[in-house]
Amino acid sequence: MKTVLFGICFFFFGISSYAQCAMCRAALAGDANVEKAKAVNDGIVFLMVVPYLLVAVIGYFVYQMRKNKTK
Repeated sequence: MKTVLFGICFFFFGISSYAQCAMCRAALAGDANVEKAKAVNDGIVFLMVVPYLLVAVIGYFVYQMRKNKTK
């Protein structure tokens, strides 16, 4: 139970992080592009979350299959 709770907390803390690649940072530098920079940050976080979510779902199903196999 503790590992599941830790995984959920780790997942939600990862969502709140904002990062940019070097090219995006250079293209959006300055005060005039604040809204565009926020949109790019949100898009990067969204693209980062989807693969981790897929791996977590697949891992859960593999865990369930192995757990049922041992019974």
